[in-house]
Amino acid sequence: MQKLSEYLKIAEAARMLGVSPNTLRAWADDGRVPAMINPANGYRLFRREDLEAFLEMVQKPTKKPRPK
Repeated sequence: MQKLSEYLKIAEAARMLGVSPNTLRAWADDGRVPAMINPANGYRLFRREDLEAFLEMVQKPTKKPRPK
């Protein structure tokens, strides 16, 4: 089982990604970013390593730059 300290609340995770909490909620609902739902209160929690992997994925260029 993972430690709770490995998870971020929505505001912390959004700050880490540089987006608003509403954007992150939408991404989690779409399955773009993995999220765990806390069964006690229904809040979304995000693993730090999942967010870091997401950042690496979106920072990779999708096309090779054209030569000038």
